[in-house]
Amino acid sequence: MKNKILVIVGPTAVGKSALAVRLAKKLNGEIISADSRQVYKGLNIGTGKITKKEMCGVPHHLLDVVDPKKRFSAADFVRLGREKIAAIFSRGRTPIICGGTGFYIDALLGKVPFPNVPPNTALRKRLAGKTAPELFTILKKWNPTWAKKIENNYSERHNPRRLIRAIEIVKSLPVDTRCPQIATWELNSQVVKIGLTLPPEKLKEKIRLRLFARVRAGMIAEAEKLHRQGLPWKRMEELGLEYRYLARHLRDEISKKEMIEKLSTEIWRYAKRQGIFSCLPAGRS
Repeated sequence: MKNKILVIVGPTAVGKSALAVRLAKKLNGEIISADSRQVYKGLNIGTGKITKKEMCGVPHHLLDVVDPKKRFSAADFVRLGREKIAAIFSRGRTPIICGGTGFYIDALLGKVPFPNVPPNTALRKRLAGKTAPELFTILKKWNPTWAKKIENNYSERHNPRRLIRAIEIVKSLPVDTRCPQIATWELNSQVVKIGLTLPPEKLKEKIRLRLFARVRAGMIAEAEKLHRQGLPWKRMEELGLEYRYLARHLRDEISKKEMIEKLSTEIWRYAKRQGIFSCLPAGRS
């Protein structure tokens, strides 16, 4: 695996973390987490974060790097991820990128253009109520080239937050350069991608059992503790999936049973989008 980067992708609960650890032990590797929520401190049970015991002594990076009250962007992930890749190579070891946030992985590996453009609060407010199809139409109008890049990527095309960010970047550029050749990171190494999957019914059952296990392990108490430590309900909702419905349950808007039912449905929908991403052609660098 000299000068190679291993990338493990796939839907939630499919077994990415366990495989990454096994391969790291065989290939002298270190693991870089590519999960947009596991970067936050304290979001452990709700995100299904790997435990110290499960790590089996394998170094893991980009877990627990920022307070959940703060925002961690894809640009932050790219910056830190590239530093970690360089450091792992310098130790003569193999970087293993493992996670379900496809956009983070593509940005890290230079597969998508990613300029450093600050947030445009006014623009975000104007676009906040629009649907994903409406946002994609706007992006296509402003930058057909960029729109074409994500047209067949379900997880990007149907994600309003990602589409708003793309529009934000495009509209920050001068009118005569709105289809720019934005520099991407060049890797002097080969990327080997492993996409994991399971038959739908088996994956759905694993998701259900995993959710019940996390509830029993104290997922609700974890959310209560985060709120006591100063994490606002609004921010908890923004963290998505488990924490969105945990916040609603803890505010007595939904019962525990309703929370579990809604989470089962939403996690399954998310897993299907991740599965589509993991089956896309990876290419090589």
